[in-house]
Amino acid sequence: MSGIVGSKLNIRGSGLVAKLGTDGQALTSAGAGVAAAFEDIAAGISWQSVVTASTLTAVAGNGYWIDTTSNACTITLPSSASVGDTIVFADYARNWGTNGIVIDSNGLNYQGDDDTFDVEYGTDGLALRIVYMDATQGWIPTLDEAVADVPSKGNTEGIFGYGSTTGRVSMTNLVSNAGVVATDVTGVGTARSHLAACEYGGDKGIFGYGTTGGGTQVSMTNLVSNAGVVATDTTGVGTDRQNLAACSYGGDKGIYGYGYWSAGATEYWVSLTNLVSNAGVVATDVTGVGTDRNFLAACEYGGDKGIFGYGTTGAAVFQNVTNLVSNVGVVATDTTGVGTARSYLTACGYGYDKGIFGYGQDGSKLSVTNLVSNAGVVATDTTGVGTAREGPAATQYGGDKGIFGYGTTGSITAVTNLVSNVGVVATDTTGVGSARDLLAACSFN
Repeated sequence: MSGIVGSKLNIRGSGLVAKLGTDGQALTSAGAGVAAAFEDIAAGISWQSVVTASTLTAVAGNGYWIDTTSNACTITLPSSASVGDTIVFADYARNWGTNGIVIDSNGLNYQGDDDTFDVEYGTDGLALRIVYMDATQGWIPTLDEAVADVPSKGNTEGIFGYGSTTGRVSMTNLVSNAGVVATDVTGVGTARSHLAACEYGGDKGIFGYGTTGGGTQVSMTNLVSNAGVVATDTTGVGTDRQNLAACSYGGDKGIYGYGYWSAGATEYWVSLTNLVSNAGVVATDVTGVGTDRNFLAACEYGGDKGIFGYGTTGAAVFQNVTNLVSNVGVVATDTTGVGTARSYLTACGYGYDKGIFGYGQDGSKLSVTNLVSNAGVVATDTTGVGTAREGPAATQYGGDKGIFGYGTTGSITAVTNLVSNVGVVATDTTGVGSARDLLAACSFN
């Protein structure tokens, strides 16, 4: 077992004395074994309504979905039991890792230990079946495994926001689950360009950082609800900067990284990052890893990881180096670049677990793309489709597809290009909404 699953905690005494409880258990294997175990017990168990209370008195023969979203739950077992009595507990909201369950064996033994030991389980998605063996062993777990979470299926809608027309704007344009871009929505928050956006919380988004013009960088953010509503400014955290990138990781968190800031006539390219929690809270600076650069892009891959790629380390010093982001938000050192070195590009996810970098410039406007596998491997150039341009944005939509939009060809545009769930970029779709560049985009819902 891993974590504190099955640990015996002497919480009735003066101290917390940990004692591993591995004896007497018959654990199924993960995956198919867990599913088979559930099928095996389903017919003989009477499942009860979801339990949200902080206490529960369990009854033999019952199954209990325990929802610990708001609080932990202490479960008292029957004071008497017969050989073969069975009780099942399951993590309703996959939240036992935050608020677990504590089992009081109520005078009977549990895994051969007497009632001076209570048992705490604290693993998300756990399924626990206990069977009464005899007076010596007492209650014995015969199923004690975390059921794997279903892989994320991706958000169904997207949003383009902010950017530059003849000046900075804060307007947004929603993208439907069919990839249709809506007309302008009146902007909320400080108008700015050269910002970044990503998802958080599994179904929400966040715009952050950028410039308001005149060499002024900011770190403010604007949350996007799961209905696509943009909130007013949140006070910035971390180094004010622009020309950065952002992506999600861990299934429900995000990361901003790299970029540019200036102090008077002095300019700085950076590789520092800022993590975004699953509640949309931006953390302070994390020391940068990899090549300092700006005007890069980032996207998700593998269902729970991310990748930063490309950019520039100075005027016309184009890069194709990439940096992988683990499912706990750790940025890796540089990976040797693949494809055309360029800047002012964008990226998004597609196909549930893959990504795509696209467009940008290497001195000339480009429409080239590079696919990212579900292992984070970047492919060589794919011949560009659609109008070559720089400064666009991109986001997922429809759960497994993507869309590139806006940018400049020398003149700003609102044209979009859909990305299929196998990474094929479509020809231009006539633009909707205000033409602009240097905007950002993310998905929601």
